[in-house]
Amino acid sequence: MIQCKRVYDAVTPDDGYRVLVDRLWPRGIKKENLVYDDWCKVLTPSTELRKAFHGEVIDFPTFCQHYREELNQHREEGARLKSIANTQGLTLLYSATNTTQNHARVLADWLTHL
Repeated sequence: MIQCKRVYDAVTPDDGYRVLVDRLWPRGIKKENLVYDDWCKVLTPSTELRKAFHGEVIDFPTFCQHYREELNQHREEGARLKSIANTQGLTLLYSATNTTQNHARVLADWLTHL
């Protein structure tokens, strides 16, 4: 099972393996206060792509297309996380305020279809 959760949400017993999937450390959280097992920067959107999306240079469908292309360059790391998801569950932690259109949702979908 793969789920997405904001870093500001409470930890729950069904979280399983918790992976931070933001390239930048989340604002307002001290490193010692975030409960996470891994910080997977390699599967985050590139700086250029992130800035283009947040700067509204590209729309969400275009972002998704380019992000999936970036993810396909890291299939081995994706397979590692999918294996974890299959054994103990996986929670992708993100800090974006939009809970429906964000990179963690795209990543979760990509991992599911690996």
